[in-house]
Amino acid sequence: MQAIERIHEHRDWITLLFILCFILLALAKISYPQRFEEFISLLNSGKFIAFKGKENKAFHAFNILLLCIQILAVSVFLFITYQYFFESSLPPIIIFIRILTAYGCLILLKAGVEKIIGNIFELDEKMDYYLFQKISYRNFISLFLLTVSLFLVYSIDPNATLIGIAGVLVIIANAIALFIIYRKNQTLLGANWFYFILYLCALEIAPYIILYKLITI
Repeated sequence: MQAIERIHEHRDWITLLFILCFILLALAKISYPQRFEEFISLLNSGKFIAFKGKENKAFHAFNILLLCIQILAVSVFLFITYQYFFESSLPPIIIFIRILTAYGCLILLKAGVEKIIGNIFELDEKMDYYLFQKISYRNFISLFLLTVSLFLVYSIDPNATLIGIAGVLVIIANAIALFIIYRKNQTLLGANWFYFILYLCALEIAPYIILYKLITI
């Protein structure tokens, strides 16, 4: 009987990443129980956005904890997607670190540029409220991606259909979230529609195209 070589890829580092995400999630819940309860009910209640958004603290410690989870969760999903569709001679952990760095820098740079734009046009409070809404919705969506990634790593073998469905759902969820945000700020946007279109192209579409190019090249 001919022996068959068994190739086993160690993924202990991915397990540690998931554990880190759960630790951050638990820390957010323990440190800010009321905020956490309101955040979890984001889909069926606008209480979190309506009340916490008035504080104009887009980078509240609670949001920062969840933003870290978002960066990790999205990076893991992008890593799984990359490994399925592309081949690379680099070690998996190096690929992940590059994706994590690219996505993390993208998020932080976008937020920094948006804060600067708000300051230039003297819209600091409105921009902080906008950033708070956007970060909150995307943090919530990242929990879905975290769950999907768990199944793809430990339970279900990744395939194009599952990855495509998850990706499309995330894009749709982001589009719905942006529609809700823009509808709430339609008076301001209507008066500055030209600048809004420039912003949409420059900071909401172009960065993700650049991210795609950085990951795939």
